[in-house]
Amino acid sequence: MQSGLSPAKALVAGVALVISAAPVAVWAQAPSSAPVLLISIDGLRPGDVLEAEKRGLKIPNLRRFLKDGAYATGVTGNLPTVTYPSHTTLITGVAPARHGIVSNTTFDPKQINYGGWFWFAEDITAPTLWDAARKAGLSTANVHWPVSVGVKSLTYNLPQIWRSGHADDRKMLKAMSTDGLYDALEHDCGAYADGIDEGVDGDEVRAKFAVRMIQTKKPDFMTVYLAGLDHEEHGSGPGSAESNAVLERLDSVVGNLVAAEMAAHPDATVAVVSDHGFVATDTEINLFRPFIDAGLITLDAAGKVASWEAMPWPTGGTIAVALARRDDAALIAKVGTLLASLAANPEARIAHVADQAEIAKLGGNPQAAFFVDLKPGALASGFAADAPLAKPSRTKGMHGYFPSLPEMRSAFLIMGKGVAKGRNLGEIDMRAIAPTLARELGTGLPDAQLPALNIKP
Repeated sequence: MQSGLSPAKALVAGVALVISAAPVAVWAQAPSSAPVLLISIDGLRPGDVLEAEKRGLKIPNLRRFLKDGAYATGVTGNLPTVTYPSHTTLITGVAPARHGIVSNTTFDPKQINYGGWFWFAEDITAPTLWDAARKAGLSTANVHWPVSVGVKSLTYNLPQIWRSGHADDRKMLKAMSTDGLYDALEHDCGAYADGIDEGVDGDEVRAKFAVRMIQTKKPDFMTVYLAGLDHEEHGSGPGSAESNAVLERLDSVVGNLVAAEMAAHPDATVAVVSDHGFVATDTEINLFRPFIDAGLITLDAAGKVASWEAMPWPTGGTIAVALARRDDAALIAKVGTLLASLAANPEARIAHVADQAEIAKLGGNPQAAFFVDLKPGALASGFAADAPLAKPSRTKGMHGYFPSLPEMRSAFLIMGKGVAKGRNLGEIDMRAIAPTLARELGTGLPDAQLPALNIKP
């Protein structure tokens, strides 16, 4: 992405083209039936698998999918390219505007929810693969998938949630898990990982629980989420020695999960997905201060938000802007003028500002009146009343940018008894993955926005 408005407009047009187009390879056929294991490696870049030898990565279990299954060279995702919206698209086959999970964090203009995320499945407004599988009479299971608290269609559920990192978090997770499941698995596997633990050590513990669940429950459809690569890429950057080491450990985790699934279900289909790519970052952008200076946010004596007319909603490499009155033409104009002036300031590192019509076309957050796309290398700060517009970032990697940015491409790998061997699917749309897995399960997702992919021999 280059500086200036014209390239940015071209970028957005490219996003619209990719989002609206059909995937490279689609195919319709009568439903078959196979158990499915869906593994997500947060932040896995397709090139890390496709070019593993060139990048010095020893990941034989992931590389096996290239020979024994089908794979995409890249997956075009959501606006914004962040974890919770993307994972909900992966499980529903629809964009955030339809499934309702429009960000990682809930909109909290007065900062009273202590950084709360979209943990609760009741916020999902589209049918999920869990729902479709259960409706077809299949058993379902989950370990740590985003937006999984309270999923009624899960037979066995260890959801993802955290608050403080205090020991009470474990009690909360146990209470929100399927009755008796947490204790039974801890009896067999030792202590579970804290929900707030996003490192690879936590992934290895959760994977041990997932393996045991496969062995003892043999679910027909199971989801497993691994956060450690994303966590390290934020800390040391994508492609760093530390990130590569984490990925190699996660490759062993994948090998253990696949082995357990194949022992339980020799005819199973196994898919590995990711939610977004990554870019290296160096600068943190704070739009809260300009909004305060413009009178759009008013603070009290303690420096907290007393009232607001327009509020930035940070989403990694992008910033949604919500208005107190969405149909107020004067307010829309005032905020648009402010954003245009910021876009003209090189220090703000803004690539493009999308309006409501563009956001709707991209399937993004319908609560946003504007969506600010930052230039690669810049990331949005959390609420900061006193911080400058721009400052050096301690975070070394980020995602969340508009999905047309090539570095935001995510991964899709799939193999199983009924999957073609060595098939290159080219670049695909993330919304095609859920209907593909639904077809493998012998069911369907009628609300999915795209048809299933051609993965059959």
